[in-house]
Amino acid sequence: MVKTLTHRFVTNIPDDLEDGIIYISMEYATAIHLCCCGCRNQVVTPFSPTDWTLIFDGETVSLDPSIGNWSFKCRSHYWVRKSQIHWAKKWSKQEIAAVRRFEQLEQEQYYENKLSPNHKTKSDDTDLVTTKRKSGIWSKLKRIGRKRKST
Repeated sequence: MVKTLTHRFVTNIPDDLEDGIIYISMEYATAIHLCCCGCRNQVVTPFSPTDWTLIFDGETVSLDPSIGNWSFKCRSHYWVRKSQIHWAKKWSKQEIAAVRRFEQLEQEQYYENKLSPNHKTKSDDTDLVTTKRKSGIWSKLKRIGRKRKST
């Protein structure tokens, strides 16, 4: 099992990936690494408002949200924080299905709002003073559940 990822900024992803290295292509807004459990599956994490966010602090990298390899046989789940791997508990099929539904809904809402003629971006709204704090996946799922119950 990999405990630390070393980052390499690249333009193109190499054909042969090495264990313990996360290859980051800013040009293609994506990163790729071999699964940290050791199964050697390739884990692709595209950067976008509805996928992953990369944080580079000058020395280490972090990815948000966690990496849940639900379609791999290993079903590994971990976070990359300051280049360190933090393992999560194994999730049930029901938990995985709930998160997948949530992520699909979140993505649909993002693009619906983005395409809406009334959509404002931060640069469009000079009165925007506060920023929304990112919350965890379970908080978001609870919020969606409350919204659905009230409608």
